[in-house]
Amino acid sequence: MLSQFASRGLTINEGIAIDARLVQSASHPINKEKLKEEKQKRETPEGKLNKKGNPLKFSRDLESDWTVKNDVPHFGFKEHASVDTRYGFVLATEITPASHHDSPYLPLCVAGSCHTKEPIKKVYADKGYFGKPNRDFLAMNKFADGIMRKETTTAKLTDYEKERNKQISKKRYIVEQYFGLSHLHNNAFRARFPRLIKNAIDALFSQTCPVECEAYSTGMAFNLLRGTRVVSA
Repeated sequence: MLSQFASRGLTINEGIAIDARLVQSASHPINKEKLKEEKQKRETPEGKLNKKGNPLKFSRDLESDWTVKNDVPHFGFKEHASVDTRYGFVLATEITPASHHDSPYLPLCVAGSCHTKEPIKKVYADKGYFGKPNRDFLAMNKFADGIMRKETTTAKLTDYEKERNKQISKKRYIVEQYFGLSHLHNNAFRARFPRLIKNAIDALFSQTCPVECEAYSTGMAFNLLRGTRVVSA
């Protein structure tokens, strides 16, 4: 679909913005010890059956886990996404347990964003992706580095780096816009299913809001509606 929009003259992959957001589990939270017990039980023959001895049709979420953000505990998943900085197309999404760190998923999101023959020119990301592995990945693949810098124990930000971070923020807002719109209009802040793979598919094929709604949903439907409006404008 994105290659079709590109054939209509839309420049995709001129720049991509990468970020991650937390997604609540579809099940009620349980503590780590209980979660471990439930996972071990699920691996036994008895754990795959209901009280009547029949195969489980519905089960609680055992693939979510715990993390803490801004001193607030969270039980669920994390969505890693990349968005085209020019038109706002969603180029890649990946669902993981919530405890997975953002930074290692930058290469995966970049690789999943290559939908056309046009090479990606620049990759934008916040300070959570700062570090030598991601800088080396971008350099090795000849992508311009748009990762924000952060202070370390051995070096403070220079005035140039502070200004550079501000300029990057003006570009990478587009991925936060996608998160905000899908959160507001499609309840994307909470998983619809207790299985990680089902939520990943849901993110890919989500239905759109009504046409009169100014927001869009995730995945293919999001891109279809957005691309149609851009082409017809």
